Amino acid sequence: MTARQNFIAAALSRTDQVVAVAQKLIAVASPNPPGDVRAAAEAAASIVSELIPSATLTLHPTGPDVTNLVAIVHGARPGKRVVFNGHLDTYPVNEALPWTVPPLGGLLRGGKLYGRGAADMKGGIAASIVALALLAEHRADWAGQAVLTLAGDEESMGPLGTAWLLKNIPEARGDATIIGDAGSPRVLRFGEKGFWWLEVEATGRAAHGAHVHLGDNAIDRLSVALDVLRSLRALPVSAPPGVTAAIAASRPISEPLSGEGESQVLGSVTVNIGQVSGGTAPNLVPASARATADIRLPVGVSGATLGAALHAALDPLPGITWRALRQFEPNHTDPANPVVQTLHRVAEEILSATVAVNMRVGGSDARWFRMEDLPTVVYGPTPFNMGGADEYVLVDELAAVMRVHALAAFDILQ
Repeated sequence: MTARQNFIAAALSRTDQVVAVAQKLIAVASPNPPGDVRAAAEAAASIVSELIPSATLTLHPTGPDVTNLVAIVHGARPGKRVVFNGHLDTYPVNEALPWTVPPLGGLLRGGKLYGRGAADMKGGIAASIVALALLAEHRADWAGQAVLTLAGDEESMGPLGTAWLLKNIPEARGDATIIGDAGSPRVLRFGEKGFWWLEVEATGRAAHGAHVHLGDNAIDRLSVALDVLRSLRALPVSAPPGVTAAIAASRPISEPLSGEGESQVLGSVTVNIGQVSGGTAPNLVPASARATADIRLPVGVSGATLGAALHAALDPLPGITWRALRQFEPNHTDPANPVVQTLHRVAEEILSATVAVNMRVGGSDARWFRMEDLPTVVYGPTPFNMGGADEYVLVDELAAVMRVHALAAFDILQ
């Protein structure tokens, strides 16, 4: 057999190993909030040291509770660099939820692996660790470097994880980045929407509810402002033709997995009013009210465009002030990029099925790499009950993700 065929055969034999690695990671709680991932980083370091003794392994504390991990494996000669990236933090365990399995038990039952983080994203991390181990065992057959970077603060979108690694660790930057975050083996994600989180406040003049003519109702003013926010869904979108075409072409595969309407959401501005508060009693005209909103931007609408629209729409309204709480630009890697194409080809080879190439609705650490113009793909298992009770991932999908990560890296590093 060729070196590539030998590598595939080895990858096909590692299902039990990827499950065992995921179970070890799940067993160590790393909920965010509060965001303490130190024990999870140590556990991951122990796993990598055991499986890949040839790796250069370093831990990078960047805050009181945040530790990141970097592991580097060298090939037979100089060449390209592939980076596997993942995040150690998870949603809170929340034992009060109706769990029917131990939240940190890593229970394997009926082809499903259960536990907090199984899908988001300790399963994906396990896939990347085993992929790195395979590359280390076959290092004579490829050139360059394979690097694993595990970040500590993705769920809070903070600067102490992947963003810190990109600024401080040269090996965190590669010719290709592969992230095993939650998704589906049937859909390769090359980009994601940007977002603005807003706080909108309204002030008025208090009065008795029977004497409304003596007051100015802050909730009425806020209601007008929220109507204006919702109207921003009509902002025009000017996306690159390749992005628009990819979204449309992926619809027959992606929407049955992610929900009808996903393609429209990916190509348009969305506005979600997440919180509204104000007033003290039914018979009092409220003097203040407040709301928060999540506005998601497709590729083709910049933050500057949204900001200008917000100023034009909200600034003239009486009693209304607003501020952006957090913001990121939409980001993508050209779907025609060789990295995307290689992952796509390998995914269809491993799955023996058609794989869609699409944008991603939610955010991920992929944005940090794409902001640095580093080709990046998100390819991970389907999340079930993510953030809720009995979170799980399908073992067959976990194994498939591991094989795609490993073989795609192998091919890129030739």
